[in-house]
Amino acid sequence: MTVENETAESTDPAVSPLAHFGAEVRLERERLDISRAELGKAACCSYSLVAKIEAGRRVPPLDFAEACDQMFPHSNGRFARLWPLALRWAFPPWFRRYVELEWTATAISMFHPQLVPGLVQTEEYARAVLRTGRPSNLEDLVTARMERQRVLAREVPTRLWIILDEGVLRRPIGGKHVMREQLKQLRALAETPRHVIQVIPKTIAAYPGSGSPFGLLSFSEGSDVVHVDGFPKGYVLADPDDVAAAYDAYDLLKATALPPDESASEIGSILKECYS
Repeated sequence: MTVENETAESTDPAVSPLAHFGAEVRLERERLDISRAELGKAACCSYSLVAKIEAGRRVPPLDFAEACDQMFPHSNGRFARLWPLALRWAFPPWFRRYVELEWTATAISMFHPQLVPGLVQTEEYARAVLRTGRPSNLEDLVTARMERQRVLAREVPTRLWIILDEGVLRRPIGGKHVMREQLKQLRALAETPRHVIQVIPKTIAAYPGSGSPFGLLSFSEGSDVVHVDGFPKGYVLADPDDVAAAYDAYDLLKATALPPDESASEIGSILKECYS
């Protein structure tokens, strides 16, 4: 994870929300004389993961925070309330604002010419993509990416519209097994009435915005924004002219891509052709 003060002692609760979360878990666990093994069993995780979370060296999944609230009778939901702050620390500072916006968005439209967007990646696909950067905190990054996907599991999930270049489906990230599971997940999303996935076929040589992944976020209150994915940093644009230009580009991408039903069939065909 990106930490603003990497020279500070990670076990100091004042260093970060992540360290504070871990210290609170340890204090409550020791006060109740609960072993790490017992907490790990309740949270369906290993002893070593409990130790790393307590030391502020691993990002806790929400399931872990909820297990703490169940194990510690007087927590009154404290760990579930602390969890968003701890999770936020797992993201680079420049990405944290976007994650906050993503969490409150009612609809997200995304275009990517190279990769499956993180919001719909399987865990193994995400691990294969993130591993290419050779990070020292790979599992934290994977956990954080998977936890973002809770917006799709809510009672009223965020609506998705995703446009992908066909090459994304054929690029063998992580090998056949990883791609098979990823395309199965994409096909399931494409067949869900609430969501739309469109594929730009390889026969289309050029199309609007082909060089830059971007997304549009809409909210129940407030103006839409654009997120441009880039290296080394992405950025969010809220200027109305930028948002309008992004919508114009996205409309052209919709017109260029295969219709939703044909796109779902195309995902199934590529799944059978390349990864069966």
